[in-house]
Amino acid sequence: MQKPFDLGMIQNYYEVLANKLSDIKKRLNRPLTLTEKILYSHLHPDSGQKDFQRGKDYVFFSPDRVAMQDATAQMALLQFMTCGRSKTAVPSTVHCDHLILAENGAEKDLLSSRKENAEVFDFLKSISNKYGIGFWKPGAGIIHQIVLENYAFPGGMMIGTDSHTPNAGGLGMVAIGVGGADAVDVMVGMPWELKMPKIIGVKLTNKLQGWSSPKDVILKVAGILTVKGGTGAIVEYFGDGARSLSCTGKGTICNMGAEIGATTSVFGYDAAMSRYLNATGREEIADQCDLLYEHLTGDSECYANPEKYFDQVIEIDLAELEPHVNGPYTPDLAWPISKLAEAVKNNNYPETLEVGLIGSCTNSSYEDLSRAASLARQAVAKNLVVKSEFTVTPGSEQIRYTIERDGLLSDFEKMGGVVLANACGPCIGQWKRHMTDPSKKNSIITSFNRNFSKRNDGNINTHAFVASPEIVTALAIAGKMSFNPLTDTLINEKGETVKLDPPTGYELPPKGFDVKDAGYEAPVSDGTIVNIQIAPDSKRLQVLEPFKTITANHLVNNRILIKAKGKCTTDHISMAGPWLEFRGHLENISRNCLIGAINYFNGESNKVLNLLKNEYMQVPDSGLTYRNAGVGTMVIGEENYGEGSSREHAAMEPRFIGVNAVIVKSFARIHETNLKKQGMLALTFSNPADYDLIRQDDYLSIVDFDQMTPGKSLTLKIDHADSTSETISLNHTYNQQQIEWVKAGSALNKIRSSLNK
Repeated sequence: MQKPFDLGMIQNYYEVLANKLSDIKKRLNRPLTLTEKILYSHLHPDSGQKDFQRGKDYVFFSPDRVAMQDATAQMALLQFMTCGRSKTAVPSTVHCDHLILAENGAEKDLLSSRKENAEVFDFLKSISNKYGIGFWKPGAGIIHQIVLENYAFPGGMMIGTDSHTPNAGGLGMVAIGVGGADAVDVMVGMPWELKMPKIIGVKLTNKLQGWSSPKDVILKVAGILTVKGGTGAIVEYFGDGARSLSCTGKGTICNMGAEIGATTSVFGYDAAMSRYLNATGREEIADQCDLLYEHLTGDSECYANPEKYFDQVIEIDLAELEPHVNGPYTPDLAWPISKLAEAVKNNNYPETLEVGLIGSCTNSSYEDLSRAASLARQAVAKNLVVKSEFTVTPGSEQIRYTIERDGLLSDFEKMGGVVLANACGPCIGQWKRHMTDPSKKNSIITSFNRNFSKRNDGNINTHAFVASPEIVTALAIAGKMSFNPLTDTLINEKGETVKLDPPTGYELPPKGFDVKDAGYEAPVSDGTIVNIQIAPDSKRLQVLEPFKTITANHLVNNRILIKAKGKCTTDHISMAGPWLEFRGHLENISRNCLIGAINYFNGESNKVLNLLKNEYMQVPDSGLTYRNAGVGTMVIGEENYGEGSSREHAAMEPRFIGVNAVIVKSFARIHETNLKKQGMLALTFSNPADYDLIRQDDYLSIVDFDQMTPGKSLTLKIDHADSTSETISLNHTYNQQQIEWVKAGSALNKIRSSLNK
């Protein structure tokens, strides 16, 4: 087995950690949570040294590494290649996991995806080779599972161009999902900026029982905090219950923390993490962590009096935690399993379960799959015919190879399961689902993390629910959403009444992990000899042209591109699914800009009134019509605008088609940052009720843009078609550096000019 990745860097970090934290504690004169230990030990010199105010102060950090998945890496690396560096400033990796379509099973799907996406994979391989970036080829696995198995380390800090990067918090790392422009900052050696997060403490007591699993912890937390409750905060788990969970179980909880809007989530170092590091060939790291235990978890005073050191505290007794099923349409609609049948009946959810899907980056550990496989064996042994379709998505080739060796894949196949490729697949909409009647309302259940409308299969009639792999498997066996495996019985093929026993499994494979080809390809030592592969006539890849600066003149008499009604996630702004193939071609992917958003004025999607043509048009067409005529546009939205994946395309596309400002009631964190990075104005109504003032045929002007300063609101003048007008106040969270991004046209423009000085 090869030496752990980045071992020298990690050892150097640990060698100075104790002294560094001692100095920090003296300066702050108080005990520290784990979150604070990691953040303060990664301060960039530009930040200075002080006790930063949570939720207020913007702080510069120096992350240890960057990870990118193939869909978002394209745009990030297209930006990086314009910056003039020969190598990335920190260790970085690319993972080919998003572009593999799930249709016919792992072997066929991988072959067809390699063929269909060869152009993109070749580009990513060549640019990784050139700039010293580690490349994980198609089939190697899902980015977050690969990071947990190979790169995450307790006390570290990383960013990743995917919103579920927090998965690495299961191994004690502050890991934050960002847009590609943020990744470029870190890869070029610039300080990375983040508003100092608030800290939510979740105290876990006792141990999980029977059917309950780590997934149920985050499903419960999501029900408590909702999709907005974690915004601007890091969630830190602690207590004897936290220590009772496996490392991969902790990863599951941190992974889905993205669904509560949290900046990230993290657990302190413990024996479970040590076991996992040793099992994955990182004994040297485990040995150092064992010696540094007190520095890799929060101080005992913080955990003894959490209300004093955390901004919010939640307590969950694991012994009393029921299995949960969350959904449909939102990951925070939490139903304890004992209440699910009633919810299905009262809300008229389709009771028949069409498909159960397990695996993904959230729940594909050996522990997850071994517990689900125990139910598959029961189904066969008890003569139960599985009533629903059933799929299994391994998180990595190492996981797949190991569970095949140990007979778990065979268990799933014997119950009728289909094994999909080691890739994201249905979790992100890369699923060519076989449906006889797409117009029929139907239910599916997954062990994934998101269940927005149309997220998995593109079908608005699909009611998607989220649960643990164990509950998904049990409900798939029963074929009914109303089935409670803790209490209900089933009739088998012999007419006998049978009951499923609670699942059993292994935290780690008893025979250890194994793999023949993990899928990693190291970069060449001399990248100057490598040519980046982009065909001039490519429909999937396009060399970027810098955005032009938005000036005060551009913000006068703007038209409304769309006033979005209700939930407007990044899936509404920049859909995934079939559009994934254009992630490296800004012009082409901008054809999906805001086509999923609901127009406030007619209740329809992708149909907006264009005042130049005086006709209804598709959103991108209307935007381009305005842009080409020299007319600026603005987007209006409601609460938590931009919720969802860390998709910088959702910011770049409006910018490309001529949007100057996005004005909403509130933003999701990542999306607000992404808009700033692209040199746009991300603004909120000082009075959320002012959203109602905006009419379809208004002219909008920001009249004091030239006086924009941190902390000072801007003024929007609204000129109505009836010759009346009014002015309202708009808030913003731009600091001085971010204002400089706007003045330069984008953060990338600012970086380029700084490096070329």
